[in-house]
Amino acid sequence: MKIYTKFGDSGETALYGGKRIPKDALQIEAIGTIDELNAYVGYAQTLIDDTDLCALMERIQNHLFSIGADLATPATHAKSTEMRISADLTAEMEKAIDTLSEELPPLTNFILPGGCQTGAVLHVARAVCRRSERCVVRLTREMDINPEIIRYLNRLSDLLFVLARVVNHRSQMPEPIWKS
Repeated sequence: MKIYTKFGDSGETALYGGKRIPKDALQIEAIGTIDELNAYVGYAQTLIDDTDLCALMERIQNHLFSIGADLATPATHAKSTEMRISADLTAEMEKAIDTLSEELPPLTNFILPGGCQTGAVLHVARAVCRRSERCVVRLTREMDINPEIIRYLNRLSDLLFVLARVVNHRSQMPEPIWKS
């Protein structure tokens, strides 16, 4: 099977089920930003040696792929309910945040994105996650979307922040402090 189809050469792409829309549609922007986030999470995972964090990162990547499928599946499609992400995934993020936060010292200052290379990449992923969330929120003005996507992305940005802190902490890298 060839990787190229040439179907997108006219500036359109297909949603799940075959409906074609312009590649610059907000729905495709949201899906593409989720894909970009997934790539940064994958990049960060390549820099992590801790098996517990790697397993978590892999689950996040699978969740993000599911979110892309959710956004690409029209509500009228016969399989639309099968493609929706659930509140269970958001609850999983909350549990991970709580568990990982236990090993961190309390925040007493605002911190700047950075620290070790892995921490810095996780901060980039967090920023892309926030952009993804803003894009999906804009999309809600155009179409009905699964509201769990916004909740998940909101929680995921928190988790990526905590993950950045954890990898900096585990590598004994001081977090850069904001100096006003």
